[in-house]
Amino acid sequence: MRRSLAFLAGALLIGALAAPASAAGDGGGFTITDPRITESSGLAASRLHPGIYWTHNDSDDGPYIYAVDGRTGKTVATVTLRGVGTPRDVEAISIGPGNQIYVGDIGDNLGGTWPYVWIYKLPEPKVLKDQTVRATQYVVKYSNGPRDAESLVVHPKTGRVYIIDKKEEGGHLYEGPAELSSTGTNVFRPVATVDLWATDAAFSPDGGQLAVRGYFGGIAYAWNDGHIKRQGRLEVPLQRQGESVTYTTDGSQLLYGSEGTDSDVQAEGVPYRQGAGGSKSPSGKESAQGDASGRAAMKADYKVGALVLAVGFVLVFGLKRLLRRGPR
Repeated sequence: MRRSLAFLAGALLIGALAAPASAAGDGGGFTITDPRITESSGLAASRLHPGIYWTHNDSDDGPYIYAVDGRTGKTVATVTLRGVGTPRDVEAISIGPGNQIYVGDIGDNLGGTWPYVWIYKLPEPKVLKDQTVRATQYVVKYSNGPRDAESLVVHPKTGRVYIIDKKEEGGHLYEGPAELSSTGTNVFRPVATVDLWATDAAFSPDGGQLAVRGYFGGIAYAWNDGHIKRQGRLEVPLQRQGESVTYTTDGSQLLYGSEGTDSDVQAEGVPYRQGAGGSKSPSGKESAQGDASGRAAMKADYKVGALVLAVGFVLVFGLKRLLRRGPR
């Protein structure tokens, strides 16, 4: 996805300020070492191959997805999608029931003007090796007109596909048909508001929680059959250009990825998680207080982000002026 000069400057500044990720295998964090993967924009934990994470480049790459070993950060398989057109702006990846991989070619470098976008579906290979796999291509439109999006999720129980559009002031969760059609147009309709400038999202393995991340924060939602209810904020790490998120297969951690060469994937705990070792979602008065404090904290995150962008813009603008003036 194309970025503004101010954003790129801010991202560079974030990269300079951000702490490095944990070493490979330490708490689930790792570094993607494949020099071909320079714009990792989506992340999905494999259930068929524990410890493997699927990712892809943003644009200007091709119909490829990469299987990365979470212990070493090395690519163990490159899969070429056959039977699809030329990808335009691939922004998301998710794994649905039956180990079906869904790839979201849903970004819009024209700012939300493309009349349609695409979703590709393919079976996850049983053997991890370089190979070509036939994929099914689905045409997607939105009921209320074109828009930019970077988040696609597939519910692990129902297989229904959802997209979250990307807007600075917050977007919407769009629900697809109960079953996607490969012969007709699939119309996605807004069903809920999402209070975030969303760059990716993920379902928990049990389908009970939806995590949505942005550049400077994230939100956990209770799923409730699509009637999402905000639980609170996520502890999203500071990254160069935070573009991806996935749950580990046991649901105990969230992994956050970033674009860039040798990009870090960082692990954080899952708040509001039901079950052993996790904190349960608060209820009643505590829930209301947590929600209010979460919103306030989220606003603070965005203020920090805005400050970083402003400082980055000033730095780049000043540098450009110096370069124009040249030596005296």
